[in-house]
Amino acid sequence: MLRDTLTGSRIRERRQIAGLRQAQLARQVGISASYLNLIEHNRRRIGGKLLVDIAAALTVEPSVLTQGIEATLISALREAAADAVGQKAEVDGLEEFASRFPGWAGVLAQMHSRVVSLERTIETLSDRLTHDPHLAASMHEVLSTAAAIRSTAAILAETQEIEPEWQDRFHRNLHQDAERLADSSKSLVAYLDDSEGAEDRRGVPLEDVEAFFDRHDHHFPEIESGGGSADVNLNEIDSSAARKVARDILDVYESDARLLPLDALKGALDRGVTDPLLLATEYSVDIATVLRRLAALPKGYLSRPTGLVICDASGSILFSKSVPGFAMPRFGEACPLWPLFQALNRPLVPIRKRIVQLGRTAAEFDCYAYAWPQSISGYDDAPVYRSVMLVRSVEESPQGSQAVAHVGPSCRVCPNKDCESRREPSILSEGF
Repeated sequence: MLRDTLTGSRIRERRQIAGLRQAQLARQVGISASYLNLIEHNRRRIGGKLLVDIAAALTVEPSVLTQGIEATLISALREAAADAVGQKAEVDGLEEFASRFPGWAGVLAQMHSRVVSLERTIETLSDRLTHDPHLAASMHEVLSTAAAIRSTAAILAETQEIEPEWQDRFHRNLHQDAERLADSSKSLVAYLDDSEGAEDRRGVPLEDVEAFFDRHDHHFPEIESGGGSADVNLNEIDSSAARKVARDILDVYESDARLLPLDALKGALDRGVTDPLLLATEYSVDIATVLRRLAALPKGYLSRPTGLVICDASGSILFSKSVPGFAMPRFGEACPLWPLFQALNRPLVPIRKRIVQLGRTAAEFDCYAYAWPQSISGYDDAPVYRSVMLVRSVEESPQGSQAVAHVGPSCRVCPNKDCESRREPSILSEGF
């Protein structure tokens, strides 16, 4: 039902709130009760002086009866309906529900927004707890020390007679373990507190590198204009390990820019050639180069946001450029159904799939994936493969026979309980 046809529903709702009967309101505005009944059931359009008179009788502004609920609220309610687990909402009557019960509609939208925010926090903390080296070591230290204290305390409590020498030794062990537990706990708390700052990305070189590339929008004019990777200043990266990783990625960037210059790529895009396979054929370069170059274009060259993910044969993420709505764990345990990983099973075969990503909100992406062997150092050496995936946000619905796949960020936070590739139950689904 269109928004401008819901004026009657709003009039009925406001009349009931005011405690007026149809006959009373009809008498005040000079129309029959039967005509007002048709208006309230959206069978007669209303406007002009009659609308003003009814609004005055209900002591509201005419716009309240005609404009209804903001589009953002309607959109939020649709997202809540789409994310519901085990429930099917009547979306056809969504605008009427929001118009009649704006308070409850706002509460529902607010609760859904809070759930989405909490799920995002859980996902982030879960990934960090699993893969942050410093945090994992600190947690192991705390838990192992607590176990030692418990074991020593159990011996003292359950053993009836202990020689004084051994008793003193156990007491010393307890004291030392307690001090170690206190120090470990303080260190862990300090680490978590210090890591709350948005600028703090210490601990993992890859995070420093990705933050550096994000600040430069993944585009480096120094290289595009004919310079080399050494011309890019890396002084803003504190870690020497991160600088080494950044330099290696920039070396690949330089090689790609030489094979497919920005001017040539822009010319192809201006002619409407955006398919990576066609670009690779036209400029005689491999598909991996094209995918990396498309992700490094300046803003405005492509109509849709574009992300990139690169992994090695173990599935470990080597580099990631995010795109709005796209969620993939930075360190392992990602969904194996992503084309990025499927390409490793079909090296040198380009893969294109439309992906519907499940999770806190459903999002659609066009994904182009390609796996290729790294250089081989000698005879009888098995090639080591890498895989790259270009991710483009989707604005329209899938069309034709294009393959569509449903994936999740990781099993731990994926609601698809029927997935045959699931490794562990989701912590977000009530059915597990």
